[in-house]
Amino acid sequence: MGAGFAGFHAARRLSRLARGRAEVVVVNPTDYFLYVPLLPEVASGILEPRHVTVSLADALPGVRMVLGEVDGLDLDRRTVRYAEPTGSPAELEYDRLVIAAGSVNKLLPIPGVAEYAHGFRGIPEAVFLRDHLTQQIELADDSADSAERNSLCTFVVVGAGYTGTEVAAHGVLYTELLRKRHPRLSDQRIRWMLLDVADRVLPELDERLSRTADAVLRERGVDARMGVSVDEAEEFGVRLNDGSFVPTRSLIWCVGVRPDPVVDGLGLKTDKGRLVVDEYLRVPGRPEVFACGDAAAVPDLTRPGEVTPMTAQHAQRQGKHAAENLAAGFGTGDLRPYKHHDLGFAVDLGGAKAAANPLHLPLAGLPAKAVTRGYHLLSMPGNRIRTATEWLYDAVLPRQTTQLGVIPAESIPLDTASPEHVAEAR
Repeated sequence: MGAGFAGFHAARRLSRLARGRAEVVVVNPTDYFLYVPLLPEVASGILEPRHVTVSLADALPGVRMVLGEVDGLDLDRRTVRYAEPTGSPAELEYDRLVIAAGSVNKLLPIPGVAEYAHGFRGIPEAVFLRDHLTQQIELADDSADSAERNSLCTFVVVGAGYTGTEVAAHGVLYTELLRKRHPRLSDQRIRWMLLDVADRVLPELDERLSRTADAVLRERGVDARMGVSVDEAEEFGVRLNDGSFVPTRSLIWCVGVRPDPVVDGLGLKTDKGRLVVDEYLRVPGRPEVFACGDAAAVPDLTRPGEVTPMTAQHAQRQGKHAAENLAAGFGTGDLRPYKHHDLGFAVDLGGAKAAANPLHLPLAGLPAKAVTRGYHLLSMPGNRIRTATEWLYDAVLPRQTTQLGVIPAESIPLDTASPEHVAEAR
């Protein structure tokens, strides 16, 4: 169930372990695996959208691919219900099940956010944002009203975690590039704001990485306001919880994620929306069902009493581990508990800047950039040469800045949180 980091790697490992002994089926709404960490580079025009996707048919030979949106399970009958791309209902039977449904945008109960903010979770949002940034600068260039120009050239990012920090860092470079190509805007200020209720940028990381990222953002003129968030969103601006009003047409929602809502309807025990599993990634009382990634509350054996965070690093390793433990059930290998020590983190800040701590050694600048890009190339299950080539092109050729207009704003509404998730988020 799902072909994100957890589901993709579970299917790939299982197809190798069970070759000729079992049929492996993946149910997913798209026919590709999305390498989410590179989406900010899609939004800033560095990478083409297709190059951060990997065809499931090519990467998972021998695996049956079923296009569909899972909308329920019958655990007693061992069936998965899903909607086909045409909307028609269908179902599949299973002997063993891996729930890797992933996550969706987390929406807080703030007036106007659902109507006027845009999330950043997939290809449509990244392509829309690239077009939107380009359009705002073009509209500003055509405007004779200074107040309107200021509003069009103001961009507000909510959430200073990985995604929000990278979106702001790449975005400010992209809009500055756009401004330079419009001589009428030579004296126009391009304003980027990064908001978070936390006390620092990248609050989940080592403070040294946080300081590095904060310094880069402020050097580029990003107004990083910590301890501040949005009280209300309107069509032409946002009101902050410090009482100020910011005129803007661009509210980018990077607050975080919550488990896919399909998890709620399973009738299984959850922890803050994530399925409770044991250290072997099995659902208690359902030995034929495994869960991993963002949808699962996996015990963190390196931090007793806690669960693993919702990161791609854990999802990828849990997917592989779930496949191995599932295969142990039919005689291939042994059942083992999941235990993983973080190997470090990398945050790409655009240009020649990055922050990384491989093996917990803090790096900044070009060394961190090299580590970050090397890590992404090693982690991508495909399109490595294309991605590296586009990085090279971006270093030596002018970046293309045309807007395609293929993703209308109304086609990417921000996900709506249920009352339960709202309560947890607060």
